[in-house]
Amino acid sequence: MEVKIKAIHFDASEKLEQFINKKAEKLIKHHEEISLVEVNLKVVKPETAMNKEAGIKLVVPQHDDLFACKTADTFEEAVDLACDALKKQLEKTKKDK
Repeated sequence: MEVKIKAIHFDASEKLEQFINKKAEKLIKHHEEISLVEVNLKVVKPETAMNKEAGIKLVVPQHDDLFACKTADTFEEAVDLACDALKKQLEKTKKDK
């Protein structure tokens, strides 16, 4: 599985990248066939609360791509929320098999 992290208009810290990689590894437990995890991080309207956006796309062969986008106060929180949403989507795809 490949993890691509794209930080738009800022540089993601090493710590944030490690956090995202750890979260991506946990998604594999829900679906072993995930081939690519694309994470887009963006600051929406700087200097406001709830301005960190994380969009995560999962590429799963023989399935439609899964996507979740969440906004929170921190990137970690946004990634957490997006991963939770993706877990629910992954459970659904398993049931549909």
